[in-house]
Amino acid sequence: MQDPEKLRKHAVLLDRMAEAVGVDMQQEILNGGRLTVGELGDAVLRCCECSDPGFCGSWLDAQKTGAMQTPSFCRNSEMMARLRVE
Repeated sequence: MQDPEKLRKHAVLLDRMAEAVGVDMQQEILNGGRLTVGELGDAVLRCCECSDPGFCGSWLDAQKTGAMQTPSFCRNSEMMARLRVE
């Protein structure tokens, strides 16, 4: 079982990453249908496997105007790229 604090930390990082690349995960779940609650949970767990969440946070802090894509080290790069496609 994952530590609840770790899950919260990575859920925040995942949400910030989505925002940085222009993905509204809530909208995708509620209206878009391209993301399920289960897929979101899987994404948080993938994020928990990141070896350097501190670097991720620093990268996100530097993205003041957003980003075209996630950094190469992001374990959810494929999901974010799929959700960015319009």
